[in-house]
Amino acid sequence: MNSGKNNKASIITVQRADFGRVSVLFGEKSGKYPDGNQVLIRGTDTRAAFDTPIVSNYIGAEFDATELVVMGHVHEDHMAGLHRLPEAEVHVHEADLPSARSWEGLVAAFGMTSEQRIEQTLKKFQRDFFYAPRPDAQGYQDGACWELGGSTVRAFHMPGHTAGHCVLLVEPEGVAFIGDIDLTGFGPYYGDACSNLGDFRRTLARLPDIPAKVWVTSHHRGVYTDREHFLNDLAAFAAKIDQREQRLLDLLSESPKTLEQLVEQRLLYPAGFNAAWVTDAETRTISQHLAELTANGRVIMDQPGIYRLGN
Repeated sequence: MNSGKNNKASIITVQRADFGRVSVLFGEKSGKYPDGNQVLIRGTDTRAAFDTPIVSNYIGAEFDATELVVMGHVHEDHMAGLHRLPEAEVHVHEADLPSARSWEGLVAAFGMTSEQRIEQTLKKFQRDFFYAPRPDAQGYQDGACWELGGSTVRAFHMPGHTAGHCVLLVEPEGVAFIGDIDLTGFGPYYGDACSNLGDFRRTLARLPDIPAKVWVTSHHRGVYTDREHFLNDLAAFAAKIDQREQRLLDLLSESPKTLEQLVEQRLLYPAGFNAAWVTDAETRTISQHLAELTANGRVIMDQPGIYRLGN
């Protein structure tokens, strides 16, 4: 594990965008996973950061001066710079707090059960993301505010991706860090044990109501300054949920199927992509869609474990 300052910081130029006291420093390919985009706020009293992606290791003194980290949610790619800030306060929504405080908490949030996979994943996270838990992390709730001096951060609980996922709004700049509501072509991800499809639907419906002028994603898209562009991409992102639902209905229209058979057909990932997490993520994602569809009668399970279209 890298426990010191990364010496590459002095030789890598990180692209940025500035909005008053708020700066966005872009990770590789606009923060495409495994990297992310770093938000820093220069309050007159407190210097704060939202999450700590891989790029935070290459920023240098500007990042290392951070006194407060407010996590929008907890995943390995958002913790990659915490090892550089041992003295900073780390604040996490209370629903994601166990994930920040211990490896066991993060494993539970992912829903991993294979001991071999757990051990392999820990080694990968330590190698690729400088992973280290923060047992000192503090919990916050929906509506929490942090006065930084000249700028205020307000948290909006927007669950679905994780149980504690939040949007963080900086005022008066009007910059909203929307985290892993990342508006990518992949669409919403709700395949962890702590994810929730219904919550994600409600989150996407509420997001336009946040009084922002700038929207920053953790990954890939980066910064939006045009509301119409933001809303169009948000609509396309949200539409992925209904497209997945229709895909399931189309598969069941061919013949009744078990959950295992539907997982084999894939809803999220292309055939042939067999990363360790894929089967679990597909299973949890499809299960949530099936639960919605059976609740409204569009799908029926009239034999144990076998799903068919409703009448």
